[in-house]
Amino acid sequence: MACGSCGTTENGVPRGCKSNGNCGSGSCGSGSEKLAVFDWLSNMKLPSGQERYNIFEVRFKNGRKHFYKNVDNLPLTMGDIIAVEGSPGHDIGTISLAGELVKVQMKKRKITEDHEDVKKIYRKATQRDIDVWQAARAKEEETQRRGREILGKLGLQMKLSDVEYQGDGNKATFYYTADARVDFRQLIRDLAGAFSIRVEMKQVGARQEAARLGGVGSCGRELCCSTWLTDFRKVTTSAARYQQLSLNPLKLAGQCGKLKCCLNFELDTYLDALKSFPKQDVVLKTEKGDAVFVKMDIFKKHLWYTYKEERFKWFRLTLDQVQEIIELNKNNEKSISLEEYESDVEIVEKVSFEDAAGQDSLTRFDTPKPSKRRRNNRNKRKKKPVAATVAKTSNQNKNNQQKRKPKNKPNQNQPKAEGARPNKPRRNNRNRKNNKNQNGNSAKEKS
Repeated sequence: MACGSCGTTENGVPRGCKSNGNCGSGSCGSGSEKLAVFDWLSNMKLPSGQERYNIFEVRFKNGRKHFYKNVDNLPLTMGDIIAVEGSPGHDIGTISLAGELVKVQMKKRKITEDHEDVKKIYRKATQRDIDVWQAARAKEEETQRRGREILGKLGLQMKLSDVEYQGDGNKATFYYTADARVDFRQLIRDLAGAFSIRVEMKQVGARQEAARLGGVGSCGRELCCSTWLTDFRKVTTSAARYQQLSLNPLKLAGQCGKLKCCLNFELDTYLDALKSFPKQDVVLKTEKGDAVFVKMDIFKKHLWYTYKEERFKWFRLTLDQVQEIIELNKNNEKSISLEEYESDVEIVEKVSFEDAAGQDSLTRFDTPKPSKRRRNNRNKRKKKPVAATVAKTSNQNKNNQQKRKPKNKPNQNQPKAEGARPNKPRRNNRNRKNNKNQNGNSAKEKS
């Protein structure tokens, strides 16, 4: 059974299939479908009389890619680990692209077949080559740490960002960034003596450093410069002005410290939309006074103007209304006030979330749930007997009435009415309790 996305070899077995063509899944067993499609495209049969393209794209550490020529016509496919020409010695890399698609990448980078950067492919990497390559890669982190220590002792104003060993382990490339020219001749001697290797220093910019190290941007995706962006175009603050963005360096700068490359992505669309808009320094002359530009919404085609003398109020106008006022001003005529124009502007209301499927609110999980302890305490307070609460309230009302009534002292000269109860002195409950305790103690002592 042939695999549908891998293509077939001469024996009818899918290329790269681990189950000898019996997988039946329709995809290559050795990798993703994307790699299988590229492999099929790179090894597809060409028209009669045309030979396969013998230049391959090889990938190294951190996405570094170069082009190499297959002089000996070795049977190579995408994903193979090969030994290529180094300077000096040899390097180890992985074939990332083959076939006719390599021509497109070479044309994009403006590299011809006879360019000096197009070197030779020696052979397929043996197991010994791979072991030496992996051992050299394992030393890169320690080499970078010790290199920074040597750099700190010399006091050079430069930053060592990355170290890359060659496949044979005889050479290491130190990538650094610096704001000014640095004399690193003594540094090369110290590094070569410390590691016993051939040293090459390569300066990179801030954008190239971010592309090599990688990371996640403020959009939540992987950095464009480390994934698909190959050429770094110049980014200026005018790109932010055309898009009506606030010139806040914290929001406009990327991880490299420079302006974000994505500011140029939509710049052409904004420039095309701005062709129909008037210049921002145009003054509108109305019956109430002159009005100046404040801001605009490019895709809604709304502009805000305010009077020179009364700047506390902004007026929303459409692009057609502004162009109408400008045409009247060109004919030395003044337009009506901005208030009348603003009353004719129709503002479309935003459609809010509608519970069409019978679901709850989208923010139903945002509010924290009350704790069960508080809820139980509230229930206990509420579940008191009704009779006790009524008696308590009645006692409180009686005490309040007694406090409010004035204390009338009896007149000794006034005769008492017949049948009236004599006034008894008020007893002190606190003294009674104390007397009881004393009597009880004394009785115990006597006994």
